[in-house]
Amino acid sequence: MHRHFILHKPYGYICQFVSNHKQNKLLGELFEFPEGTMSIGRLDEDSEGLLLLTTDGKMSERVRRKDVEKEYYAQVDGLITEEAIELMQQGLEIGSGEAMYKTLPCKARRLDPAPDFAPRTKKIRDDRHGPTSWVSITVTEGKFRQVRKMTAAVGFPTLRLVRVRVGDMHLGDLPLRGVQEVEDFKLYQD
Repeated sequence: MHRHFILHKPYGYICQFVSNHKQNKLLGELFEFPEGTMSIGRLDEDSEGLLLLTTDGKMSERVRRKDVEKEYYAQVDGLITEEAIELMQQGLEIGSGEAMYKTLPCKARRLDPAPDFAPRTKKIRDDRHGPTSWVSITVTEGKFRQVRKMTAAVGFPTLRLVRVRVGDMHLGDLPLRGVQEVEDFKLYQD
């Protein structure tokens, strides 16, 4: 019988249980997961939020499908404009050289008021460096650092990135470092 978990991944952890680098903080330090547990849909070390974990290797393929939405809240440098949001919604070229590609159209909107997340464990910056704003970006693809590259491409670099939803699985009010076992991953509405 397979087991499934959701985790509110904190900043500074990698989505692995084993690493050759002693300085890396690993998921196993947050909770004692059963043997064979793996993360689905990684978050990089600088990103936070909803992480799905399972002992079922076939589950990963279901989550990576192009019809499963992944929603992120990004705190960006500056007051994001409607023009920048529209450019992201339409899809835009990101990357460079042979690694350049055009993103698929996505959903994007300004978040006002800003989400009420606990302060990040590593301070982002002082308010004296100028204003920031929050945007929700929902994608169906998951290229390397895609959301960060998208906001940078429209002139608003990401300062903090939190995944809040994968399919119909929501971060909700799960506390930072919190783990919840779930019966199954609800990726689509019934």
